[in-house]
Amino acid sequence: MVDQFMGTWKLCDSQGFDEYMQCLGVGFATRKAGAMAKPNLIFSSNGDEICMKTESTLKNTELKFRLGEEFDETTPDNRKTKTIITCDDGVLTQVQKWDGKETIIKRELRNGQMVVTCTMGDVKCVRMYEKVKM
Repeated sequence: MVDQFMGTWKLCDSQGFDEYMQCLGVGFATRKAGAMAKPNLIFSSNGDEICMKTESTLKNTELKFRLGEEFDETTPDNRKTKTIITCDDGVLTQVQKWDGKETIIKRELRNGQMVVTCTMGDVKCVRMYEKVKM
C-alpha cells in the first residue's frame, strides 16, 4: 500500500514553507533555520509498522506508526499532537491535532517525485522531493 514511498527522498523545492510554519506558531529563528534545511525523508517498514525519518543539518526526527492508528507525536517544532496517518488511492495523509488546531500533510507521487502538501486553514505549502535511492 505504501511501497512506492519506501526509500530515501531529498528535498528539491519548497513553496510557502515559512508562511506555513508561521501559521503553526513556529518562532522566527526556528522558521529561518527550517527554511534553510534541505532534509532527506527516509521511509522504511517492519511488518505493518512504518518508519518515517527526517534527516537534516538542523534536526533529525523519526516517526513509527501503523496506518489508521492514532498516536502521540512530538513534532520537530515541539508541538505535542494526536496524529493519524492513512493511505488512500496512493496518498499518504497525516492529520495532526493539538490545542484545538489541525494541520493536514499529504504525500503523493507525481512524475517520479514525492509532492508533500501541508495545509492549515487557508495556508498551503508545497514541498517537492526526488528519490535518492531504493
